[in-house]
Amino acid sequence: MTTVLLVHAVPLWRASLACLLSTDPRIRVRTTDKGGLRGCMTECPAEVILADLECPDSMEVLTFMESLSPASDHSPALVVLARGDRAGDLRRAGDAGAVGYVDKLGAVEHLPAIVHKVAGGGRHIDESLAFGLLRATEVPLSPRELRVLALAAEGESVSSIANALHLASGTVRNYLAAAIRKTGARNRMDAIRLSRDFGWL
Repeated sequence: MTTVLLVHAVPLWRASLACLLSTDPRIRVRTTDKGGLRGCMTECPAEVILADLECPDSMEVLTFMESLSPASDHSPALVVLARGDRAGDLRRAGDAGAVGYVDKLGAVEHLPAIVHKVAGGGRHIDESLAFGLLRATEVPLSPRELRVLALAAEGESVSSIANALHLASGTVRNYLAAAIRKTGARNRMDAIRLSRDFGWL
């Protein structure tokens, strides 16, 4: 039996994905949304975490995965639903240790098989995402700069970004300034626009 924790903020998507995974009797699915990840993993650790990179809850998932000890034998395998034209998302997932990349605009029937594969120590990348993953290595912004810029793109203030990432407000401003400089933008909003145009956010 493979236990999967599905993290998604949208109830319809969450229910649909859970239903799809549950068609395999060897998969036990648990679901949560923003704020529930750590509690669920403490109560009943899952072997696989499934997250949608376009969902706001993905930030919590990536931060959680980054907080785990690399040497741990009990770390869950991370599978992400992604788009090939969003190189920044793919890079952030890679930095967090994702081992499964599924095209959210592609066929879904193979998702249970992917879950079993990564739970057994394997890796999976949908062919349609391969070019996006190559482009992700060309992103000029560091993972932290991308994370800060992504939160700013969601309308978060400097202080709320600092709280979310456990940073000082001055450090957040420095990351934003670096993102503006590296993208050649005029200001923060221009940096967000350019980063979206290039598929980094």
